[in-house]
Amino acid sequence: SIKEKGDIYKKYEQLKKQLKSEGLFNIQHKKPIPKFPSKIGIITSLDGVVIKDIINISQRRSKNIDIIISPSSVQGIDVHNQIISAINKLLEYNSKDKIDIIIIARGGGSFEDLNCFNNEELVRKVFELEIPIISGVGHETDSTIIDFVSDIRASTPSVAAELAISDDKETIQTLDLIIDKML
Repeated sequence: SIKEKGDIYKKYEQLKKQLKSEGLFNIQHKKPIPKFPSKIGIITSLDGVVIKDIINISQRRSKNIDIIISPSSVQGIDVHNQIISAINKLLEYNSKDKIDIIIIARGGGSFEDLNCFNNEELVRKVFELEIPIISGVGHETDSTIIDFVSDIRASTPSVAAELAISDDKETIQTLDLIIDKML
């Protein structure tokens, strides 16, 4: 109903205002994204095209990346709990074998579909992570609170993968240019 949508949006605006006033969106909290990561954690659904796109982009751009998938539903009422659980699984993995970046990704949807990414507990969890986070939730016009606390917000899940994974061919070309200048 329209009233429900209005209530959801009002809660979103209130939480956004509160977290902003607490300083959670401040630039000094943003961690740099490693230029040459070797392990990237991905939190998304195994069902959609998002995971396929990220894997395809990874394979096309670099042969030196390990993708660690921590699956989670990305739509529904209590989904924030599943996403927090997926984060915790990556943190457990990270304690044994370092993860360089985590991407949280989901394709576009209605404001209500994306509302699980506006959950305060989830947003605070993302803010507290020491591993750099790229939010690839929704499409360019979509905006969730997780975007504001992430280290980088990507306009789409595919862009998130491109931001995280450097292109081996470009790196080799750059190195060739540097070597040419040195000789």
